[in-house]
Amino acid sequence: MATKSIASRLRGSRRFLSGFVAGAVVGAAGAGLTALQFFRSQGAEGALTGKQPDGSAEKAVLEQFGFPLTGTETRCYTNHALSYDQAKRVPRWVLEHISKSKIMGDADRKHCKFKPDPNIPPTFSAFNEDYVGSGWSRGHMAPAGNNKFSSKAMAETFYLSNIVPQDFDNNSGYWNRIEMYCRELTERFEDVWVVSGPLTLPQTRSDGKKVVSYQVIGEDNVAVPSHLYKVILARRSSVSTEPLALGAFVVPNEAIGFQPQLTEFQVSLQDLEKLSGLVFFPHLDRTRDIRNICSVDTCKLLDFQEFTLYLSTRKIEGARMTRKSVGEKKYFWMMSESTVPVGNNRDCGYWWYLSPLANITVQGWGSLCKARSQGEVALPGGLHLLGMLGLCLLLPV
Repeated sequence: MATKSIASRLRGSRRFLSGFVAGAVVGAAGAGLTALQFFRSQGAEGALTGKQPDGSAEKAVLEQFGFPLTGTETRCYTNHALSYDQAKRVPRWVLEHISKSKIMGDADRKHCKFKPDPNIPPTFSAFNEDYVGSGWSRGHMAPAGNNKFSSKAMAETFYLSNIVPQDFDNNSGYWNRIEMYCRELTERFEDVWVVSGPLTLPQTRSDGKKVVSYQVIGEDNVAVPSHLYKVILARRSSVSTEPLALGAFVVPNEAIGFQPQLTEFQVSLQDLEKLSGLVFFPHLDRTRDIRNICSVDTCKLLDFQEFTLYLSTRKIEGARMTRKSVGEKKYFWMMSESTVPVGNNRDCGYWWYLSPLANITVQGWGSLCKARSQGEVALPGGLHLLGMLGLCLLLPV
């Protein structure tokens, strides 16, 4: 699979020019992705993960009182598996399987709540209080929308073991659009596997030295990643002889907007493995033909109009459930972190959620905020412009 090196890819993307340099990452050795047992091991795993030293003579003495426990063992849930970083209080990786049947059903996220994973010792768990007032949203690695088939599976995605501190605009915008693209792949592929997780990449200081530093939030010091990765593996069908399609992507944990294409953030799988310290899909026979997913498929994300139209339907339906006061709606959005189309203007997106209360069309509100953020004069018709403009003028761009 011909993919540009991460160095050349990052040089070509203005989003990465500040601080994204190739180097070692404070990461962890990944446990085998046991949920992918459909692959037969072809010997590649040993070459990638290395051999164990022969220290059997001293093993009994060394482990008399036990080896230190890292908590990185694979934890399996209804439709996702993960390895957890007990020091950073975030997942190292989260693996999920998506199919057309799994993204359809009656499961609804309105019945789900963010909460600590009961399988994680409280000493090493993040808590909702860590995120309150932090300036960061609770970002799913395995998204709730991939689990419409099961209320239990969807509820498990709200465990904080599946969550990282994520930029609000990134969470509700670009990252959400990548998740939507993964679901769209199920229209053309029978099986889609996705591995997602956080990265903390080194930055180069003014003196030329490379350092790894990151913000932590809350009393539990939950680590804020500098970047997020997603590895997609798609199979046309279980009986297909067509090569598997694979793509690896790294995006900065910041607002991105609608202009950059997904291919701008594509990296080679090998480079991502060096950065993350993980071996992805270790049972995959890498000697066989594997295609670049962006060559086999489009890798095209929804544009602004398509994205806003999609979310319009969701928000209008959600507004019919309960008519709360403006203050209650604003608080509800903050605490639930529901998805809103914010583009490059978080505050317009923030108030956009309240638009059904003012009889403002959701699509029109998103268009107005986009026009204002880009300095355009024309305003869309068919809106309660006076009320809308009054709100928008109060908001910083």
